[in-house]
Amino acid sequence: MNTYTIDEVDLLILECLLENASRTHKEIGQIVHLTGQAVGARVRKLEELGVIEGYTLKWNPEKIGKSLHGLITVYMKSTVSHQTFQDFVQRDSRVQEVHRITGEGCYWLRIFVDDNMRLNEFLDDLLNYGNYRLSLSIGRIK
Repeated sequence: MNTYTIDEVDLLILECLLENASRTHKEIGQIVHLTGQAVGARVRKLEELGVIEGYTLKWNPEKIGKSLHGLITVYMKSTVSHQTFQDFVQRDSRVQEVHRITGEGCYWLRIFVDDNMRLNEFLDDLLNYGNYRLSLSIGRIK
């Protein structure tokens, strides 16, 4: 039975990785006063426990021509399978983030597209699964 207890040092390591996941174990060790090896062991333990599920990249989609950032609430048709919809959004490269939500709507999507034509194409595809409410981001704050 696993009895590992997450302590303050683990939380500091996690905070360092959340700020910048590309930091080396040595750099983190200097911050939390451990060796790089000790940090590496703790990171592996956090991964094994499922606290750290993976690593991600912070990027600027506008720099590669993805100038439209859509935030979409999806209202599913009652005749469409949620699994079919989930398969669609998993496969579609325009969709960057998906949440199943409570309250108004069934899903919340974050998409990045090149232009209005590509946005309309995505929205047309989305109509196969239900209706939607679209908001366009006009600037990221955080």
